[in-house]
Amino acid sequence: MIYAFVKKGSFQDSVSLMLISRKLSASQGVDEVSVMMGTPANKALLEATGFWHSDFATATPNDICAAIRTHEEMPEIVDVIRTSLENELNSIAQGQSGGQHLQKARRWESSLQKMPDANLLLISIAGEYAAELAQQGLDDGKNVMLFSDNVPLEQEIALKKSARSKGLLVMGPDCGTAMVAGAPLAFANVLPKGSIGVIGASGTGIQELTSQIALLHQGVTHALGLGGRDLSAEVGGISALSALEMLAADDQSKVLAFVSKPPAESVRLKVLAAMKSIAKPVVALFLGSRPEKRHEGNVWLASSLAEAAQLTVMLANVEEIATNQPNVAERKILGLYAGGTLAAEAAMLLADQIGAETDKHHHQGIMLNAQGHKLIDLGDDAYTVGRPHPMIDPTTRSLEILKLANQPEVGVLLLDVVLGYGACDDPAFAVVEAVNQVRAARKNQHPLVVIATVTGTQQDPQPRAEQIDALINGDIVVMNTLQEAVLLAHHLITRQPSHQQNAIPPLLQGVKVINAGLRSFAQDLQTSGCPVVHYQWAPVAGCNQHLAALLKKLN
Repeated sequence: MIYAFVKKGSFQDSVSLMLISRKLSASQGVDEVSVMMGTPANKALLEATGFWHSDFATATPNDICAAIRTHEEMPEIVDVIRTSLENELNSIAQGQSGGQHLQKARRWESSLQKMPDANLLLISIAGEYAAELAQQGLDDGKNVMLFSDNVPLEQEIALKKSARSKGLLVMGPDCGTAMVAGAPLAFANVLPKGSIGVIGASGTGIQELTSQIALLHQGVTHALGLGGRDLSAEVGGISALSALEMLAADDQSKVLAFVSKPPAESVRLKVLAAMKSIAKPVVALFLGSRPEKRHEGNVWLASSLAEAAQLTVMLANVEEIATNQPNVAERKILGLYAGGTLAAEAAMLLADQIGAETDKHHHQGIMLNAQGHKLIDLGDDAYTVGRPHPMIDPTTRSLEILKLANQPEVGVLLLDVVLGYGACDDPAFAVVEAVNQVRAARKNQHPLVVIATVTGTQQDPQPRAEQIDALINGDIVVMNTLQEAVLLAHHLITRQPSHQQNAIPPLLQGVKVINAGLRSFAQDLQTSGCPVVHYQWAPVAGCNQHLAALLKKLN
């Protein structure tokens, strides 16, 4: 049996009604209860799922349709469910967030009056109505996040073109996740603050990438969503380009990460070109593609979310350390390695950065000699004839380091500190002693940045932590890996001083939200400390288009 009733003029968001439906379905004597707004799409769903009742025929999108399925005749169940529904709706109306009453408005104009400086409209209403409200927000100068799905493609394109012409951003439709200036929008995680700006097509890609970044002890400035269709050939990456421009102008976002499903090839090339024009490192992950090149200029190409997170964190670490180093731009790099394999890998990594070839003959232990940069394996036979290996006795390397007092063109020194049985009792001391003599001889006229990696463990005779502390106290930079060390070295000699102060987009300076749709989104924003007004949107004039047009003219 299907029993039904209609509650007139009581608009509620779909998620709240789904939760109410589940709760009411647990009522005694009831098989299942379905509570929906009386939109055309919902009426069709009620009919398709066997919950249709003739009482719903005259219901408008502003009316709640309640259908009750029972095994036997129970006409009295209608009053029971009606009372329960009223109680649930009253609980929602009295809901609080973080101990504070949520600020609400029933009209768009009232929302603007309550928060005149709002800069973002978050929409989670039914897709058939979302575009009109989004355009209203754009016309009033608001960026838009469309959590709503089922928005027609042509409406998405029109909205995004309108936003771009106004210098605004549309995230979505079907954008499940964003985090802007610490404000959690829709499905979002609590993330540490950092220097990484993230752009993602929809939702879980952003969540997984940013969660991995947090697990690697880095943080996020902003995470901007695009919607699942933005990188299609039809939309053309309109929001992707806007998001890249915004984060490029954000001084706090030192490294950018971009994740999406496979884009249309023409859009991929357009987005890559935009990335390469940015004076920041960018990690790009186009899921499903296997890049032939690992990086192109400032753009690093990843093949998985985990790899994207690792690359992004590595680049962010390099950027952060570089800001505290002296200016050695356009100077040369010298690498003095005790370990032959370490020298070979460092040479390969640096050759890749500068577009050169490693040395194939390794004469005198030289692993790379290009463009004035040189990396040497001091464990080569040329240096160990009649002398102990530099891992046993660091004298050979110390003498080579001291030569830098008369080589002011060298601005960066790369080296390894190898621990373990058989190695020097205190290799860090020998390095620091020699470096201090060079710096004293240069008299601060020609700064020298020294970058070391440490090979060994805390259980070695020379405990790793103590060796690292000694190097750091000697003003030597210690990096986790050879790749990080080489990247930092190359970054220091190629970076250009920035005299331009970017105009940070207003949206990234702080978010103030008008929320239309799911009340829980507004409550989460309020709990996080973000200013928010919950706009209790309802279809205008019960979706009577003629009457709605008349009302719009009157306003």
